[in-house]
Amino acid sequence: MSITSSAMLVEMNISVWTAQTTDKTVSAKVAADNNAAADAGLYKKNLMAGTTGRKAIADYAAGCRNWHNARTLPWSDRGARLLPTSLFFDYKGEANLRRDQFNQMVERFIDNYPAHVAAAQARAGALFNPADYPSADEVYKKFGFRLVFSPVPEAGDFRVDLPNKELQEMQASYQAAFDDRLADAMREPWAKMHDMLTKMSEKLALTEKTRWYDSFVGNAQEMCQMLTHLNVTNDPKLERARRDLEEAMFGLDIDDFKEDELIRSQVKGKLDVILKQYEW
Repeated sequence: MSITSSAMLVEMNISVWTAQTTDKTVSAKVAADNNAAADAGLYKKNLMAGTTGRKAIADYAAGCRNWHNARTLPWSDRGARLLPTSLFFDYKGEANLRRDQFNQMVERFIDNYPAHVAAAQARAGALFNPADYPSADEVYKKFGFRLVFSPVPEAGDFRVDLPNKELQEMQASYQAAFDDRLADAMREPWAKMHDMLTKMSEKLALTEKTRWYDSFVGNAQEMCQMLTHLNVTNDPKLERARRDLEEAMFGLDIDDFKEDELIRSQVKGKLDVILKQYEW
């Protein structure tokens, strides 16, 4: 199956107002009081000090980016990532819900913006300057959540009027870059799996006083499920490694790891075999 039919490109662009500004007056005073050059430092003001609305939006946006990155593979420097076609409907549905939640949070923040400014004024004291604060409309425009889906272009997609030799050179150059990007993309699921196996093995080597959480099993199960989609090149070695992890954890829950030292030892042995078996 061609990568152009097994995956597509998706860009998730989320912008959040930083609510920061540089106070040149205070910066100059600090420099002068310390006999320092004017460019030795800057004083940044948090325009939303004492409030949580903007930070809640920023934290939610960070969570959305992490969610996006966990379901896609790296592709271009501009931010587009490779989304397996098999994940499209689930991804699109969840992304739409996340965009709606983001927009609702922004709307609430803008509705309460005057109250946020008043709260920040109480925290800022003499540093408060009304001129630092954009209007609610201006702040609203600084937030955004945008999704763009596009096909993975093939080398033959050049539709330009050029002599055949130059066109062939462009196609060859693109194909080489395409192959490099695909190789980089496929390194990520291997890296994610290696990181998880290493941490799991280290955890299983600890003493009985170790705290065990449901995520120890849940994260491994989620990884096995996600790798069935992220293996867009149908790499047989990656699929075999995925199955090895799946089989090592089959039928076990967190209580097994909490209560049975033999199970911990057996699973660690299986994970260590996986780690030694493949070239990570």
